Amino acid sequence: MLVLAFLVGAPLFYYRGRPLPLPMKETLFQGVEYQRMARLSPRPMVIHVLTINVNTKKLQFIVTPPGRIKNATPLDARTTSQFLEEFDLAVAVNGDGFSPWWSRTPADYYPHPGDPVAPRGDAASRGQVYWRTADSFPTLHISAKNRLSFDAPAHWYNAISGETMLLAGGRILSGLNDSDIHPRTAIGYSANGKFLYIVVVDGRQPFYSEGMKLTELAQLMLDLGAQYAMNLDGGGSSTLVVRGADGQPRILNSPIDLYIPGRERPVANHLGIYFRK
Repeated sequence: MLVLAFLVGAPLFYYRGRPLPLPMKETLFQGVEYQRMARLSPRPMVIHVLTINVNTKKLQFIVTPPGRIKNATPLDARTTSQFLEEFDLAVAVNGDGFSPWWSRTPADYYPHPGDPVAPRGDAASRGQVYWRTADSFPTLHISAKNRLSFDAPAHWYNAISGETMLLAGGRILSGLNDSDIHPRTAIGYSANGKFLYIVVVDGRQPFYSEGMKLTELAQLMLDLGAQYAMNLDGGGSSTLVVRGADGQPRILNSPIDLYIPGRERPVANHLGIYFRK
């Protein structure tokens, strides 16, 4: 009886309160298109894609600004939903890896919202370069006029770093991990720089979405039209949030912090989109 109860109850537990993983397309805002894809092979995967026309009138980007400057931990941890609300954004996605961090049990983890943290790679927000590191992490630069580049400009505006480059010049880079399967967040742009692609892949959720390899993520970004792309912080950090029709944060994916479906992780920095009034 216990085995039967588990087999019946487990899918209900993982699906409860979440949208069914059915393919769909939706225009969220002018210049911002959302697509949800569901795949059964080579494993269950639910994939969330934003395609953003960076030339859209009044569309602007923001990277999480520092709470403290010239400090070893310049950022206050926030969930992606909290970032969206605090800065009155239309779209928000988790960003770089960070430290300190641990996730031992639901009663023993760090950070909590408001705890001090530092990003792993270089970061800038609206012209303020608040974190530089000697470590070699890829960094996406977004100018005040929404020009996109992985090459460091003379004058930094918005900059957010990631874990690994996936694509360069329309080619999948060699040496990508082809075994580990995790939730993923990735970002990339088209050859002409007109379109920015943000991808979040749900994972660690049996009967729903198990996650993706880096090689699979690179191929997905290439198929979407990206010529350059990197993966951001993944795992329990992967979260994609938009402003809903009711004005409240609407989480598009299924975060998995502490292996709890639907739970958001407080992270260091994020990338946000808003529209000038």
